[in-house]
Order: sequence, then structure tokens, then C-alpha cells
Amino acid sequence: MLTDTLAEGLEQYAIGPKIRTLRHKKKLGLVQLGEHTGLSPAMLSKIERGQVFPTLPTLLRISLVFGVGLEHFFIDGAHSPVAAIVRAKDRLRLPDRPGVKEPAYFFESLDFPVNDRKLEGYYAEFLAGGGPSEPHAHDGAELVHVLKGKLVISIYDEDYTLKTSDSIYFDPSAPHSYRCDGRTNAAAIVVVTA
Repeated sequence: MLTDTLAEGLEQYAIGPKIRTLRHKKKLGLVQLGEHTGLSPAMLSKIERGQVFPTLPTLLRISLVFGVGLEHFFIDGAHSPVAAIVRAKDRLRLPDRPGVKEPAYFFESLDFPVNDRKLEGYYAEFLAGGGPSEPHAHDGAELVHVLKGKLVISIYDEDYTLKTSDSIYFDPSAPHSYRCDGRTNAAAIVVVTA
């Protein structure tokens, strides 16, 4: 339980409203955010309304979904870093869908500490023998550059096969999915506009 002094100190950061703003920008409902974070929609609602303050591990899980660093919740946007280094050892490896036994791929954010990013970069590893990822769509633009292996990207009903060093740019508002095509894992850099 927080003391009144601690609660007042945390209220000045408006963590809940910042989470709500990020969620609305991504057009996510509380249920969808809950699926990505492992938190119940009821708990997320309490956090957004300032009835509960999240722990740092919980806030980190939320920040990873939105591609922001923890400092996003504690500093004014005017003080955002112009440059940020993400060390390989500091990246978190997450499955394409939380809670699945056999994900289609794993991804790591390459730029999570940067606030108000214009784009988001990911390192993704697509598992050999795995099925396709769930089709999804989002606003903006997407660029995929294959680092190793063979990757099939399905956009609507058309498959595009990319090999090592191939790239594809496409409109991600069309439903699309990914799958490894080969006996070894494929890896790619995926860049999407925020």
C-alpha cells in the first residue's frame, strides 16, 4: 500500500493517462492490451484511471507493447533523447503472440528507449517448421529486410518469397502474415512507421 506522500508524488507523472493515450494511438482495446501484457482488462482500467499505480516490471511490459522506454512515463516529451543505443544484451525476446506454445516468430525491439518514435525497428526470428503467423494489419508502412534464411510474406492472398539480403516494402493496412520457408530459421529486420 502506498503512503499518501508516495501516491501524490506518482500522480504528478500521470502514468495512467499516458498509457490510455498510447493505447488509443495504437487503436487497442483494454482486452487487446491485456492479451499483450498478461494483465486483466480490469487492472489496466484501474491503472489508466489512476486508481492503481503499476509496478516497474508491469510498466515495462506495457512500455514494450507501445515501443517506448520507461522514461516516457516519467519525463516531459520535450526532454526526449535524440539518440539512444540499444545493446543486444538489453533487448527482450518476445513471441509473436503471448501465451502460445509454438510461436511463428520471436521479435526484439531495436529502439524501445526512444520516445515519440517516427518508426519502429525490430529484429525478428522466424522458426523453421513453424506455421504462418496470424494475419494482421496496421496503419503506416512496413519494410522487411531478410538477414538469413528464406521468408514468405503473405499479403492478402499473394505470397512473396524473400531470400537472404532481399527486402520488401508494402502497405501493412492489408492483412499480412509471415512464415519461414526452409529447414533453418530465418531472421529479418522489420521496420514499421509508428
